[in-house]
Amino acid sequence: MGLYSVLLVDDEEEVCQAMIKKIEWERLGFCIAGYAGNGDEALQMAEELSPDVVMTDIKMPYMDGLTLCKKLKETYGMIKVIIFSGFDEFEYAKEAIKIEAEEYILKPVRSVEVQEVFERVKKSLDEEYAKQRDIEKLKEYYLKSLPLLQEQMLTHLIEGRMSKKEIEEFSEQYQLHFEAPFYAAALVHMENSAAMEASLAALSMRQFVEEMLGKEWEVKTIRALNDIVVIAMLRQRNHIKKYTDSVDKMCRMAEKIYGTRVVAGIGKVCGKLEELNWSYVGAQNAIAYHVFYEGSFSINIEEIEPGIKNSIPFNGRMSEGIVKSIKLGEQEEVTENLSAFFEHIKKEKPSLWQYRILLSDIITELFKLCGTYQLSAEEVFGTDKDIYMKVFNFETIEQLSGWLEQVCLRIRSEIRKERKDSASLLVEKALSYINENYSDSELAIESLCSYLNLSAAYFSTIFRKETGKTFINYLTELRMEHAVELLKNTEDKTYIISEKVGYMEPNYFSYVFKKQFGISPSKYRSSSVESHD
Repeated sequence: MGLYSVLLVDDEEEVCQAMIKKIEWERLGFCIAGYAGNGDEALQMAEELSPDVVMTDIKMPYMDGLTLCKKLKETYGMIKVIIFSGFDEFEYAKEAIKIEAEEYILKPVRSVEVQEVFERVKKSLDEEYAKQRDIEKLKEYYLKSLPLLQEQMLTHLIEGRMSKKEIEEFSEQYQLHFEAPFYAAALVHMENSAAMEASLAALSMRQFVEEMLGKEWEVKTIRALNDIVVIAMLRQRNHIKKYTDSVDKMCRMAEKIYGTRVVAGIGKVCGKLEELNWSYVGAQNAIAYHVFYEGSFSINIEEIEPGIKNSIPFNGRMSEGIVKSIKLGEQEEVTENLSAFFEHIKKEKPSLWQYRILLSDIITELFKLCGTYQLSAEEVFGTDKDIYMKVFNFETIEQLSGWLEQVCLRIRSEIRKERKDSASLLVEKALSYINENYSDSELAIESLCSYLNLSAAYFSTIFRKETGKTFINYLTELRMEHAVELLKNTEDKTYIISEKVGYMEPNYFSYVFKKQFGISPSKYRSSSVESHD
């Protein structure tokens, strides 16, 4: 594994700079990811940088070090926090222990002491990551906790091969409990890891998924080749958004541990176990969209394909491949799949009724695809009243192949246009909401996502893709733009401008402004007046 990352936090920048220069970080096995001037800023940076260690002062404006430590531990359980302070008080040390800070150091901080602390922290990190990779323990865990009969039943369940009666019977027999009103299937995929062989990596990943999601959710997992299937039991249908965010956080944490990309697809919520197969098909469809985005994340099929209805899984790999390439592939892939399909027909020489069933299946799936994306059937297929008869009446396979290729490519083009428009409209709606509510100090990604009815994970992905910025960066820049206008064109006091642009704490407003423009609001106003004179 590479160097562990460190985030330094102190309202005195010279303290951070001194520690950066005086400590031989790389020799100790660490690198500096960045530094922040207060706890609020550090919390935002932690979300973007995902540091392994945060070293923070206690006394800081806006959010003190103890509060920061508590929030980091709640959000990122594996993060190590080191607290340093100029206050040699028992209550501070007692609180630091209570919130599970790794070390408590008194100022002035000595280089030797810092090195000793980070040597201990590195040893602790090494042991924790090694534990995740302990193959022998993982094998033992697998044999003890995942009996073969349980594995088989869960596999049959997601494949839709069990009736309601069988589910009830075998659940009791194999001691599998599914006591929840709603269920959702997810598929977690980890790209090839250089750290270990694929099947062992899957074992390790499975344990990690259970540990991370099991803290907040009731889940059951099974192996699907080298992927992990997760069955979540939800108390309310609308918990799916919060669950999607939990899976998203788990994927990003897994990337840090295994050093490779981890993505998850989440299917539609269902109210019956015998319907779980539909959710699993949705999870498979959702994860296929990972080709359009970068990094580790989770994606919910109900968000990426809004309004989609349950559909019958495709019969045959070729039909499935054609539809999948229309939704996600390049033009060449669509053409290649169609060519393979018709070559298969020529080779197998099906009977007339078999031939018509094959063609009917494909046309039906194309109609469903049009319905899912609300495409006009006439624009896609033409004005013929009976498309099925038209397909059956082509004189040669070559004629049929050419017509079907045009239809498939037309659908592919319209889907991409619709998908891009859908994401753009969502982001436009988000930008409009932000522009109207930027002055609200309570405006946060949670309230915005509640308004849009989206999970924070999906919103963050499309917002960054469409704007090139995170929500926090965009909101901060917008507030600063309005602050500049107010400084130039009004005589309002700084504390009034602070409130007007969404900052209830004037000192924090001045801090953010200076960080953005290099000078304080009052100096900016003075320089603006002088330039006009």
